[in-house]
Amino acid sequence: MMLNGGRLDGVQILAPKTVNLMRFNHLPDAIDKMEIAEGNPILGCGFGLGFCVIQDVAKNGTPGSTGNYYWGGAASTGFWIDPVEDMYAILMTQFMPSGHYPLSADFKTLVYQALVD
Repeated sequence: MMLNGGRLDGVQILAPKTVNLMRFNHLPDAIDKMEIAEGNPILGCGFGLGFCVIQDVAKNGTPGSTGNYYWGGAASTGFWIDPVEDMYAILMTQFMPSGHYPLSADFKTLVYQALVD
């Protein structure tokens, strides 16, 4: 639904303007990094209404596109939506602590490496 501008199964659930507002960085420009876990900065990202939003791919240091938005959860779960590539990805695992192995980062790298035009 988020990738389709608020439309799900042919029904407009959210207005396209609402989806754009959710994907827009709402942090002040003076904030140049986020810390979700203490001592674990996330560079190159802002925060929309519910997700991290990649503002600078190079600073972020992960594959993706500017405007990519994502969130992760407990047990190494996570998702991202890339409007530029017109794709989303979901990773569901049951592994804790989530930062012990780079499952999410490896998954994201493999997905982007598999893209062809």
